[in-house]
Amino acid sequence: MSAYKLLLLLYDLAKPFHFVVSLILTASPQTILRVALPTPLRRFFDYLPPKDASLQSYEPGMRVLVPFGKRSLVGIITETVSHSTIDNSKLKPIKRLLDTEPTITRNILSLCLWAIQYYHHSPGDVFQNALPLALRNEDTNALEFVTTWQATTKGQLICLTQLSRAPKQVEALNVLRDHPNGLTQTVLSGLNIKPTALTALKGKGLANTHKQLNDYPSWAKESPLKESPLPLNNEQQQATDSIIKKVNCVLTPFLLEGVTGSGKTEVYLQAIEQCLREGKQALILVPEIGLTPQTMHRFQQRFNAPVLAIHSNLTANQRLNAWRQGKAGSAAIIIGTRSALFTPMLNPGIIIVDEEHDLSYKQQDGFRYSARDMAIVRAKIENIPIVLGTATPSFESLHNAHNGRYQHLKLTRRAGGAKLPTFQIADLRKAKLNNGLCETLIDSIEHELKHDNQILFFINRRGYSPVLMCHDCGWNASCVMCDARMTYHRQPAHLHCHHCDFQNRIPHHCPECNSSDLRAIGQGTERIDENLSNLFPKTRIIRIDRDTTRKKQALENQLKQVNSGHPCILIGTQMLAKGHHFPHVTLVVIADIDSGLFASDFRATEHTAQLILQVAGRAGREEKKGKVVLQSHNPEHPVLQSLVHQNYNTFCQYAMPERKLTGLPPFGHIAIFRAEATHANIALQFLESLVEQFNLNNTSSAEAWGPVPALMLRKAGRFRYQVMLRSNERAALHQAITALIPQIEMHPNNRKVRWHLDIDPVHID
Repeated sequence: MSAYKLLLLLYDLAKPFHFVVSLILTASPQTILRVALPTPLRRFFDYLPPKDASLQSYEPGMRVLVPFGKRSLVGIITETVSHSTIDNSKLKPIKRLLDTEPTITRNILSLCLWAIQYYHHSPGDVFQNALPLALRNEDTNALEFVTTWQATTKGQLICLTQLSRAPKQVEALNVLRDHPNGLTQTVLSGLNIKPTALTALKGKGLANTHKQLNDYPSWAKESPLKESPLPLNNEQQQATDSIIKKVNCVLTPFLLEGVTGSGKTEVYLQAIEQCLREGKQALILVPEIGLTPQTMHRFQQRFNAPVLAIHSNLTANQRLNAWRQGKAGSAAIIIGTRSALFTPMLNPGIIIVDEEHDLSYKQQDGFRYSARDMAIVRAKIENIPIVLGTATPSFESLHNAHNGRYQHLKLTRRAGGAKLPTFQIADLRKAKLNNGLCETLIDSIEHELKHDNQILFFINRRGYSPVLMCHDCGWNASCVMCDARMTYHRQPAHLHCHHCDFQNRIPHHCPECNSSDLRAIGQGTERIDENLSNLFPKTRIIRIDRDTTRKKQALENQLKQVNSGHPCILIGTQMLAKGHHFPHVTLVVIADIDSGLFASDFRATEHTAQLILQVAGRAGREEKKGKVVLQSHNPEHPVLQSLVHQNYNTFCQYAMPERKLTGLPPFGHIAIFRAEATHANIALQFLESLVEQFNLNNTSSAEAWGPVPALMLRKAGRFRYQVMLRSNERAALHQAITALIPQIEMHPNNRKVRWHLDIDPVHID
């Protein structure tokens, strides 16, 4: 056989392998970008990089602009992978990369990925919450660039006598010559250099502007203190020492339980001082926006370091600026509400959650997360200590402390020698009432006003009265959208549903019997204001609720009046229940407390006890003795009796065994599926089929309770039902939920109902 024929034979024999060899020679590792997009879908989406892009430039945490249907969406890269469950030919390339470095830092990325899994929520929605509002669109850069002014070469060489007729320009040019690297407009304005002078120099070719990355100044100084710390008592010192020891150590959760006025904030301040000395940052979470200015002022007084606030009352640019400074490390202390949890920190040192029991830390719509619980997870990821402070710990935190998961620190007495207030229960069953107040209470108010003291009247109901009723036929004004009565407001006069925000005019006649005898039944803050004004016409009445604090700075201005020390009666809702320091308040009156003792929610008594003690803690915080009066028709109730001596632990010992008996938190773990629809049967049948599927496929120890109607069946025109899933083991509960969610998403009525999942719900509605 000739050599030529031998080659042809070998070629034919090798033909089956040509394709494989070709693949081996031409294939290269494929980079696929896994992206979280702001959609309700509980999944990630795979995209390809642009063909001309450098593969090494894509990192988890970067923002990308991607095609999604007919729209373009901003998403977050969560990881890069080499294989996709979707054929590569069907994957679309991203439109462009929006960042040069990860906007979502590595630790915040880990926190979000944990939350996606734990709360079984849409990845895109979780990451949306982690981004400032301004960064959720493609036009805003995560990095901040500033304009600087510099002298040109001509400006450096020109003889200043040529500008003798323009002394302002000479002054400006001299400053620019002294700073060849350039100065920002803000710095130049501080040096009294006018923009008009700079513009004139630019027109003559003597100065020019340049864009450069904003280099935030470092806050590290020899001493972080602006004023000396307050002396600590033994309990405060022990608590502070315990926390300080862990500043440079691994995660240590502390439960700081201190009676109201015991100086928990001073413990925070001195722990943060040590943190700042180590060059680290501190994150403080507070439950209400109303507490932020007061807390900011206290921290700014103490520390010679930048203190920034993050909350929803700030503009998008203000929040973005604070976020940038936190990420750059130039913000030493960050104080904020729930969403501040996602603020990145360059050198995290400690996290503090003040009033850890507060329900405001749980998001009640969309991504239903607990900022307190996620703060603990973040502290674990960051490997830093976290302090949960409160006078009335949640049952979950107490349970964790008793089981050794948290280190329990106690402050049992008030700081500075102040005494705890005394309690008195005013029995309303046979009392003679004057403007809704019993005579003994009126006498107590008169006594405190004569001694130039202040009174806090607490009622957790705004408006004039909760019911407008016809005296002849019993008709009452109800919301057309909800199974609820409408609240009667007088300022301005209207009927208002506080559940769906529906509003209506006040009728002149009863729509049922045409009677004109319509009466306001019950009391709200407006009516209490009117009654107290009639009883004490010469006394200043300050009402603080959502209606009186809508305008900007309204709350701060009202609090300034209170803190002036002049005698007054302060009327307020839950906005005043926590955190505020009123040194001149000596009497606290708590009205309408009975409703919380008999509510259907299994946590109602816990929340009521916490509320009572938090409000009571506003009395007698300094030298003056404090007194608390509870108006009740049930003075013998065990909750009230256990709180008369301000003994929260006694109440817990009474209530905890009930929880254990039922297997409810903290002794069990629960989640709630809620569904609502315009027709009751649709929502009910949807959840019934969910329970049926659960019972057929469930192999864990989890169990389903329901479906049952919500406590308010119809709200905002939709009928609501719910199913509770419960298990003694957290892993079993999540295993059951993981198996159930895909079945719900494929349910034929999925688009006819609104449904959501609430992990670790804080109340049953």
